[in-house]
Amino acid sequence: MPFMRQSDLEARAGANSVARAIGGRIRQGRNSRGWTLDQLAERSGVSRRMLVSIEQGSANPSIATLLLISDALGIGLPALVDMDNPPGLRVTRAGTAPVLWRGKLGGRAVLVAGTEPPDVTELWDWTLGPGESHSSQAHAAGTRELLLVLDGQIEVGVGQHAEILAAGDSASFAGDLPHGYANASPAQAARFALTVFEPGVGPGSRSEAADA
Repeated sequence: MPFMRQSDLEARAGANSVARAIGGRIRQGRNSRGWTLDQLAERSGVSRRMLVSIEQGSANPSIATLLLISDALGIGLPALVDMDNPPGLRVTRAGTAPVLWRGKLGGRAVLVAGTEPPDVTELWDWTLGPGESHSSQAHAAGTRELLLVLDGQIEVGVGQHAEILAAGDSASFAGDLPHGYANASPAQAARFALTVFEPGVGPGSRSEAADA
């Protein structure tokens, strides 16, 4: 077995813990509705085999897959990741938010906060390693996104249009169009905050999101 740094072991343990928690919440949501795995597969468009693996905590589903499942359950992605919802004020301490995407070049996407249905807002902390990119197909109709570059430079592409944003620059765009983010720097990581607003999340709604 190759040597693994302590930080790598901790990251893997954290990812496994998040996967198990998400799997348990999906199973809970499905059972509370009296749905079989086949029924959830039909409603979400996610295969039964993948759902079994996710519920067992043995899969590493993409953000797109989690969106499809959370929309089918009518709970929204933030509730799927963390269903503790105390009233009034909710605090997520640094380093405790779930990492829902890890890139091959050091990038990651952390869902740091979110709201409940029917109008779901997500707050993300994104990092892209040098030369790294992330793309997504169109989300559900009416989805809107806000982006603020914190470090480095980000190229934001929406439909056929693209803009390069430097630290301190911001953008708003339609998330129901194909879009993506890229770090063109060969040496410097880039970081940005991203807010996603998806209206009308509920039973029967379907996100069209897909990421790579």
